[in-house]
This record gives sequence, structure tokens and C-alpha cells, in this order.
Amino acid sequence: MPPARFETSEKAGSFHSVLAVEPLGRPVAARVAVPGSKSLTNRALVAAALARTGVSRLYRPLEADDTEAMREALRALGVLIDDNDDPWLVLGTGGELEANDVRIDVRASGTTARFITAVAALAKGRVVVDGVPRMRERPIGPLVEAIRSLGGEASDSGGFPPVEVNGSGVLRGGEIFVDSSQSSQFASALLLVAPLAESQTTIDIGENPVSRPYLDGTVEIMRRFGAEVEVDGNRFVVQPTGYEKAHVDIEPDASAAVYPAVAAAITGGVVEIPGIPASSTQPDLAVLDVLGVMGAKVIRRDDMVRIEGPNGALAAVDIDMSTAPDGAMAVAVAALFADGPSRIHGLSTLRLKETDRLAALETELRRLGARAEVQGDTLVVTPGDLHGAEIATYGDHRMAMAFALVGLVVDGVSISDPGVVQKTWPEYFQMLEGL
Repeated sequence: MPPARFETSEKAGSFHSVLAVEPLGRPVAARVAVPGSKSLTNRALVAAALARTGVSRLYRPLEADDTEAMREALRALGVLIDDNDDPWLVLGTGGELEANDVRIDVRASGTTARFITAVAALAKGRVVVDGVPRMRERPIGPLVEAIRSLGGEASDSGGFPPVEVNGSGVLRGGEIFVDSSQSSQFASALLLVAPLAESQTTIDIGENPVSRPYLDGTVEIMRRFGAEVEVDGNRFVVQPTGYEKAHVDIEPDASAAVYPAVAAAITGGVVEIPGIPASSTQPDLAVLDVLGVMGAKVIRRDDMVRIEGPNGALAAVDIDMSTAPDGAMAVAVAALFADGPSRIHGLSTLRLKETDRLAALETELRRLGARAEVQGDTLVVTPGDLHGAEIATYGDHRMAMAFALVGLVVDGVSISDPGVVQKTWPEYFQMLEGL
């Protein structure tokens, strides 16, 4: 792939950045190093910060805007973090956090907003959690209500940030219900602080939790730091044992790996992604199974994933992606190159992300010449005569990463505001260039 071109033009007094992606002209053949998991990095940062005195080491963590937001939020509560090199060193506090009228800017990081709100309930003092304008449209009410049920003092703004927490340094524990039908992060936030409660905490997430596999990832990290967690269906029982320091290897991010995987599928090429263990439970690895159904050959080895695209069109799919909705964006792009209409179900939570991703997908897929229609929580993608277009990214990193893949095959595709990938994969476009 020739070097991608950056073009800038001034619009309405501000600079509008556009990245033009040149078609590859051949099947991709590459080995792609994917950055560390955002999900696991931010969970490990919280557990390490709350561990008893001692230094935890996080190897191969993700260096990106979302994890910087989490590090700065924890530092605002007195946590010492040395992130000058790999591994990052985190000095445990045992949950002894100080907050002298602290205001925390979580930027556009949903995990930071939810997790640090729960952590702030352990701090002594007033903490205000806020972020970018879009963050004030992303729900947090069920988490705030659950914190109050545990004895914390917290209030939100009509169910949304900003959130004010007046912590006493104590959460009493007990049995609580947290509505997880909008986001699994509410329950993950409570799980992460539950080992610091005064007594056993039982968290009931209800009958219709979304993105359930992310909760399993939370429990996995907690156990690596010595927490005692029992899982019984949709109930989690956490003992008040606290955390111990730990040395943790952060897996490559499956949510990022889906993009080079789709690149292999749509170009009929081969991509190898090292570092993802065969035992990994990251939810977005479900995309690999979908690509397999679409005709790609997927090989999972002990420490590597290999994706081989088919000769010819991909097969259309009718698939439920409710357990990995973020990965559905890459699947939607793959569906552009299928042999018929694809139906992707279970996407209601995409409306609550960095943008309304369902509406954004529908608009931008149509801009490329496909037929796209949202039907409830389902996206129907019908391939058409694809052509180039400037893709709007709506301030959303995954919109930029997903639609840039189309430019590997279709001439004239450009990405507006490509810098949004700083959120989770700052070197994304360098990776595409390296293909």
C-alpha cells in the first residue's frame, strides 16, 4: 500500500483533516502486532491501584488516550503510577484514597467514567466525574443508584454525567441489583471495588445483561489480583478480601485485532496476529467465528491467530452480535463484500457509544453505495456498486478504523478526522500503510 495521504483544508475557521486510503491492489499478506487490550489494561490499572501496599507490574499495556484518561483519574485520587516504560508500575493503596474536592475529566472514555465513579466511592472527599459533551449523553444512572445501595453518597445529572461522589472511604457491601441492560460496565465497576467493601457483596445483574463476556473478563482480572469471586449465572458473589499486588501480561486487544482480520477476509489475503492465546476470552474474538462463517479460514494457535480470506466473495450472514457489539462494526464492513444481504442483530447498545453507531453505520454504508437499513436493534447490509466517498467518523475511533478497510479495496475512500484513532490505537494508519 503506498503511503496514505493526509490532506488538510480550512472549514469554518478550523482545520478539517482527511486521510485518503490508497487501494492495496493485491491480497494482503502481513503479520500485524496489535496493541494491548484497552479493556484489560483499564481493569488491571484499577485492581493494581486498590491492591495492598506493593508494586504491581503491567506488561505490554495499551498506551492510548483511553488508558491515559484512566491513569490520570487514578492519579487524581493519589495513586502513584510509573508509566515511563514497559512494564507500568502501580503502587497499591489498599483502597486508602484521598480526594480533596477533585474534578476528574474522563475525556471520551466510558470505562474510565464508570470505573472511576465506583472507585471514588472509596475515597475520602468530594469527586466530580465529567467528560466530553458526548459523555453527558451516555447513561450512568444505574451505577449511581447501586453505589447508593452500598452506602455511598453519589448523585448524577438525570441519569448521566457529571457525577458527584462524596466518599467516606467505606462501602458496606451487601446484596444489590444493578440494571445491566444498557451497559455491562456498571456491573464491572461495582465488581472491581467490591473486594474493598466491609462485607460480602452480591451483585445481581438481572435477566437481560448486555456484553456479558466483558464481565467474565472483569472477574478474570480480579482473580489475578487475588480477589475471591464466585459466579452463579447472573449473580456475582465477592468476598471482602481486598487485592494483592500482581504481575500481569496484557493480551493484545481483540477489539483491535478484528480490523486486520477483516482486511485479510475482504482482500482474499493472509494476516497473522501474534500474542493472542488460544485460551483468550475477549468478547470481540467472536468476530473471527463470524469471518469463518463468511468463508475465511481462521486458525487459532497457542500464541497466534491466522486469518486466510476466501477466493471470491464472502458469504452473507445472519448473526447475533449482542455479546460483542463493538466488533459488529468490522462485520458490517465485511458485509459490503458478501454475496448477498447480511443481518447483524443485537446492536441496541451501539446507540449509547461514542456516537450513535447504528445511525452512523447506516449513513456511511449508504455513502459508499451499499443499501443499509436499521430495523430495531438489527442492521441489514446489502452490497451494491461500491464507490469512493469521504467517510464521516463522528468523533468515533471505531468508525475510522472500520471504514478505512474499505479503502484497501475501493478507490477514492478517505477518512475524515483520522486522529480519532488516538483513543485506542494511535498507530492504526501506520499499520494499514505497513500492509
